[in-house]
Amino acid sequence: MSSSIRITKPHEIVERALELSTTDGCVVIADEGSTANLRWAGNALTTNGVTRGRTLTVIATVDGKEGTASGVVSRSAVTADDLEPLVRAAEAAARGAGPAEDAQPLVTGTPASPDFTDAPAETSSAVFSDFAPALGEAFARAREGGRELYGFANHELVSTYVGTSTGLRLRHDQPKGTLELNAKSPDRQRSAWAGRSTRDFKDVDPTVLDAELAVRLGWAERKIDLPAGRYETLLPPTAVADLLIYQMWSAAARDAVEGRTVFSKPGGGTRLGEKLSGLPLSLRSDPNAPGLESAPFVIAHSSGDDASVFDNGLPVPATEWIADGHLNRLTTTRHSAGLTGMQLSPGFGNLILDAGGEKSLEEMVAGTERGLLLTCLWYIREVDPATLLLTGLTRDGVYLVENGQVVGEVNNFRFNESPVDLLSRASEAGRTEKTLPREWSDWFTQAAMPALRIPDFNMSSVSKGV
Repeated sequence: MSSSIRITKPHEIVERALELSTTDGCVVIADEGSTANLRWAGNALTTNGVTRGRTLTVIATVDGKEGTASGVVSRSAVTADDLEPLVRAAEAAARGAGPAEDAQPLVTGTPASPDFTDAPAETSSAVFSDFAPALGEAFARAREGGRELYGFANHELVSTYVGTSTGLRLRHDQPKGTLELNAKSPDRQRSAWAGRSTRDFKDVDPTVLDAELAVRLGWAERKIDLPAGRYETLLPPTAVADLLIYQMWSAAARDAVEGRTVFSKPGGGTRLGEKLSGLPLSLRSDPNAPGLESAPFVIAHSSGDDASVFDNGLPVPATEWIADGHLNRLTTTRHSAGLTGMQLSPGFGNLILDAGGEKSLEEMVAGTERGLLLTCLWYIREVDPATLLLTGLTRDGVYLVENGQVVGEVNNFRFNESPVDLLSRASEAGRTEKTLPREWSDWFTQAAMPALRIPDFNMSSVSKGV
């Protein structure tokens, strides 16, 4: 990374880009990021490092007789010398574009962030100061127990600066940490996975995860073949998170009104107010949720079904998407809220599901007469948007539970299920806990979910996946 990137502070880059703007409106977003990571294999560290980088996004708006057009250009490793060409490129894109369908006046009136002119927050290898020694202890325990540990720890800290020609000066620091640990038997015939989401690596202990994985490898010593079919299934919090994140990505109000999603009502309209679950489920997002804090204002680098570049800087309130089992909100921009007549509900930076349950996953296992316990899901893909039917695979351990005890590991499956339909069939929810969505962890880590009991989860075919 060139040292010249650090000559100009992020807020100065934002201010200079706004000064260079010659169009009717301008939004500048500077993302200053740093990442620290550790990787290991076979009970030994393999690599570690720290990286830093900057991305600058310029959104130019041009008013015309037919409406307002926008042009968006993003570039990485931006220096002061790169600013004018970047701003001119965004302006050229705006002048060459037709009127933007989502055009709205740029946001005004939001108080400036008091730390807008401060240096960006940065992570470093020091974030692992307590974690690394504990990892070494986990390696020693694994060797003694005949296990091999593989995995990685990654910590990212991004400071985002948003400035607009209407006077907004906002800044948000977002830490994101992920820990993934995989234990294997020496012959590679047994594998188990555990993952955690963290903001600072002070609340994760690899020795605890290793102990959990040792138990699961023990379960896997007995192999049981099961056919495809519908099974009572315990979905752990990580799997619930992956499914509900996808559900929320499909919850744009305009798409529902236009009859294109699972939230469209047959014959017209939406399913707002409809009961989705017999459990008292609450699905919500809250920028100030303890341990899951996210941006309290809209940060939109591009426009789409559930985001608009014109909404940059708009406050993001706490929102209850499902209330007492009923569909309560769909995501809207100012534009789509006006089109649909719905309440303005900007997108979400975290996701929390709660049904008032108090049982741990272990306690739910103890209350299972016969069923399957999953570890996680992966390779999730959409089959039918009208029902939000998803398909995917189980991975790193599916276990058979009989009379409250895990009796062995069964083969992996391909599943076909809709998360909306699963909510309607869920018969029990455990206690809500912070979790790492395995499938979507590259994009979304801020989640807290309970385990769910599904009486008839559809394992559509047997898979040879690991």
